Amino acid sequence: MKAQRIGITNGIFASVSYGTNPLFALPMISVGIGVNSVLFYRYAFAILIYWVWLKFFKQLSFKITMKEFWSFLFLGVIFSLSSLTMFTAFKYIESGIACTIFFIYPVLVAVIMAIIFKEKITLSIVLSIILTFIGILLLNNSSGHLNIFGVGIVLISALMYAIYMVAIKKMTTIKRVKHDVLAFYVMLSGLFVYIINLKFCTTLQVLDKPLLWGCALCLALFPTIISLETINISIKLIGSTKTAILGALEPITAIVLGVLVFHEHLTVRSVLGILLILIGVINVIFAKNNVKTER
Repeated sequence: MKAQRIGITNGIFASVSYGTNPLFALPMISVGIGVNSVLFYRYAFAILIYWVWLKFFKQLSFKITMKEFWSFLFLGVIFSLSSLTMFTAFKYIESGIACTIFFIYPVLVAVIMAIIFKEKITLSIVLSIILTFIGILLLNNSSGHLNIFGVGIVLISALMYAIYMVAIKKMTTIKRVKHDVLAFYVMLSGLFVYIINLKFCTTLQVLDKPLLWGCALCLALFPTIISLETINISIKLIGSTKTAILGALEPITAIVLGVLVFHEHLTVRSVLGILLILIGVINVIFAKNNVKTER
């Protein structure tokens, strides 16, 4: 019972902390800091802090094989592209809406597994796909018009993350790697995406205010390191299904912060769309868990 409570608590912390992405990213973007620069600082600080944590507190080994290196490189690029498109979407649609649309990645995982790996797709999953599709159509911005371009970018972000999740599940080369070490090398590999985009840091924008440095550090800590650590504990104690369901708190956190801090607007139509997406995704999680149980 105590393990259940600890697992649930960590699952809540993981989701809520990841939902703070807009809280720390938007102040940097709003003053003209480019998305690549924002993410460079986020990843660079996270890698440094996480390395110290894993090396001196958890005392983990960082030794990897060449095959694992190439796997990490692939995963890092996909993971970084997901972050890049998500943060770019914040320029076009409200952060709470963006995080809600991103939350459809479990649905996309189910679709990828069905198309590529011929995994059985049930009527329940089909219904979830329809619900999430209708939910996205209902989402609109404060002016009452659906921002197709912004939604498209978030869908690409969700697709990249879904590919990342499938790759982690299917790659045999990383089966023996600890989750912590995997996360570290994924971030380290992903950092090169921003280094290249910033022309090997020659176009990296300098943070010239304490607030910007604080936001960059908070991005590294809350939606990155704390989220990674707590989600690993949650999965270990209560399983991936319950942890994924608690993940619904992620877009809800982003929506609440968007309304309270950034004065974003929600219409009845938007709220209905958000609810349909959340129901659809949670239904997929339950459906896939039932399929695993039957097997």
